[in-house]
Amino acid sequence: MLVVLFIMIDIQILRDNPERVRQGIALKKFNCDLDAILALDVERRQKVLESETLRAEQKVASQAMVALDKGTPEFQAKLEAMQALATRVKALEAETKAVEARWEALLLTIPNVPHASVPLGKDETENQVFKTWGNMDVISPHARPHFDIPNFEKWIDFARGVKVTGAGFPFYIGPMARLVRGLLNLFLDEAASNGYTEMLSPHLVNAASGTATGQLPDKEGQMYFANGDELYLIPTAEVPVTNFFRDEIFEEKDLPLKRCGYTPCFRREAGSWGAHVRGLNRLHQFDKVELVKWTHPDHSFAELESLREDAERILQKLELPYRVLLMCTKDIGFAHSKQYDLEVWAGGQKRWLEVSSCSNFTDFQARRAGIRFRPQAGGKVQPVHTLNGSALAIPRVLAAILENNVEADGRVKIPTILQPFFGGAYLE
Repeated sequence: MLVVLFIMIDIQILRDNPERVRQGIALKKFNCDLDAILALDVERRQKVLESETLRAEQKVASQAMVALDKGTPEFQAKLEAMQALATRVKALEAETKAVEARWEALLLTIPNVPHASVPLGKDETENQVFKTWGNMDVISPHARPHFDIPNFEKWIDFARGVKVTGAGFPFYIGPMARLVRGLLNLFLDEAASNGYTEMLSPHLVNAASGTATGQLPDKEGQMYFANGDELYLIPTAEVPVTNFFRDEIFEEKDLPLKRCGYTPCFRREAGSWGAHVRGLNRLHQFDKVELVKWTHPDHSFAELESLREDAERILQKLELPYRVLLMCTKDIGFAHSKQYDLEVWAGGQKRWLEVSSCSNFTDFQARRAGIRFRPQAGGKVQPVHTLNGSALAIPRVLAAILENNVEADGRVKIPTILQPFFGGAYLE
């Protein structure tokens, strides 16, 4: 169990102004029982106080026994009273532990509250188009869905992926494997040029790591679980990279810290399987480069804008038309305070495909993970703010490149910025 101090929210705010928290939660799509949490908090504190009182009585009684002669009626009476008191203390401590466990479990159901700049909205239809870039008409006249390109099944083998593993686990073959590797190298080089230090992280994490970043208990149904080892396959590099600094304290002068990491990502992606999830549109295993920041609370929303721009810059260099959505209150994630989604235009399918989500979690993850900083001016250590964004996820970027650049003969022209990483001008 994580240290209670770092679960989701400043508990004093919840005690002093529960309506403020209640109103923030009501703006999102998640529910939690604040009344039950507050009632358990009162009960927990009362039991802690009772335990402390009884332990003080034990101390006084123990000191009194020192002055008594062993074997006397007074000593025996005091000993029996001490034994009865110890039984009461043990029972009360067990009750307190049980209340604290229920309280901590309910605290984990409190989502982060949305920032004031997040637009109100009832669902995804009320997300706002924050920005567009590129011309959707300036793409190949031969654009078609990537899964209908003549060579697609030669480059990406879904059938053998099903045979070896199951649906959503394709093989990338020959030049397509080289293209994926080239994209990953491009993404990592771009991140490094923007000041992110590269990391290679574990691909499995423990429950404490998933809880710290908010995947647990919210998204356990979407994660693959290695039951014998009590470990989860990562849904994103955000989880291991953010937890790298769990239970650590930064100096204020060292903020912000910026890291990037490539990992395969594993998601069960429960849901429908129709035309919109064909080909590369939805996979259970895919490759992604993630950007992560640990920042000073006063600067985190400015850092979010620069994080978004870092992800956008790659799409611009790949010459892929895209739009940026500012997600509304009912569509941002459980742990998110503010969120942008980047969607690339896939000219063959004639639809937008999400390729990145850039988010500010404020102190939500940091409180769960115990990641703090020591102010230069002195005073109490404080939680940092954490941010992350995809830069970028491979499958849908790859789908857009294939669809927007396919030639009449089925070859695909490689974007100029990518050609040195791929080693040629055409995928054929």
